[in-house]
Amino acid sequence: MTTIGTTPNTPAAKATTPPGYRLGDPTLPRSPVTLAELDELRSTLLMSDDDLTHLRLAGEVVRDQIEDILDVWYGFVGANPHLVRYFSNLSDGKPNAEYLARVRARFAQWIRDTTAARYDQAWLDYQHEVGLRHRKPGKNATDGVASVPHIPLRYVLAFVMPLSATMTPFLAKKGHPPETVAKMRDAWTKAVQLTAILWSEPYVKDGEF
Repeated sequence: MTTIGTTPNTPAAKATTPPGYRLGDPTLPRSPVTLAELDELRSTLLMSDDDLTHLRLAGEVVRDQIEDILDVWYGFVGANPHLVRYFSNLSDGKPNAEYLARVRARFAQWIRDTTAARYDQAWLDYQHEVGLRHRKPGKNATDGVASVPHIPLRYVLAFVMPLSATMTPFLAKKGHPPETVAKMRDAWTKAVQLTAILWSEPYVKDGEF
């Protein structure tokens, strides 16, 4: 198992604006997915107003647990060489600590953004940008690293499961009833699935998404 990206859970360790974070940047290219199509996706995922209520509640519950959540996720990646290679140097195959730290900071913000998402144009445009960063030629450009140049789509989609399944203990930590925890978990899973679908768009041939 490789230990990667561990940072102390202190205010000094948290950047106000993560490096490379661009949600709300008006210069981002517009997503090819329309807001109407986004609404249709949410409907297909059975994402209701009740889900949004529980998604917001989940954000409040995990707000002070984000570094612990990231420790679990990074531990999972570090335990799987086929995953950690996408954060490793091309030159020697070793994990790039600076790259991992920069991604970790954005990952922390992603948790906050996902639980507070307004599903407006700015949010939609940034999902497209993040999708571009997972594949050639966008991968590595944001952080200026020489790493593996492309993450296969299969891992973008498969990662929905660990990001969802590992959240339950954190959602249950504040003493909410089991049925409320289950609703928070379901809402979180739908939100993660939605972002994975949107991140997949750059992988798909024009007109086939």
